[in-house]
Amino acid sequence: MEDVAMAGPGRYVGDVTEGITRTGDLPRAKVIKRSRNYKRRLCPNCGRSAYRLRTVVRELHDLGDPISGRPRDIHVTYSQHRCLGCNTYFNADMDDLALPKSHYTHRVVHTAVRLVVEDGLPYRSASWHLWRDHRVFVPFATIQNWVEAGGKKGGRRHHRRVSGSGPR
Repeated sequence: MEDVAMAGPGRYVGDVTEGITRTGDLPRAKVIKRSRNYKRRLCPNCGRSAYRLRTVVRELHDLGDPISGRPRDIHVTYSQHRCLGCNTYFNADMDDLALPKSHYTHRVVHTAVRLVVEDGLPYRSASWHLWRDHRVFVPFATIQNWVEAGGKKGGRRHHRRVSGSGPR
């Protein structure tokens, strides 16, 4: 029974992907499908009902499955809408899964930032740790950006509009 290599606390088990040089030889990701596809949504600006303009698929990388050793990708089908009242285009809300324009779920960002801040790992080591233990590849520069931004991606900046007309 001692010869059986099992992953557990305090026991090092070799990485099955070590030494692979071709990306085609890496384990395929397990795809999970989610839907945020709606016919109509309320406009965030004026509150009127907005129709669906089109549907789009967004791919998010999530923490992988440690049992099977496969990465996990979430394919979210979401709807894009147009409000005729204020002529605004907007997407169905996906804030519960990931930040806007991010390729990674909140779980990946939280784990990466925790590895660097709480565990004190360097960025490269944290990137390797995420691949080895969670089967999600995150470039170390991306982890550095998350840590320096406090785990958040840059949002829109609201600039004050200066009007040329008005009382003086």
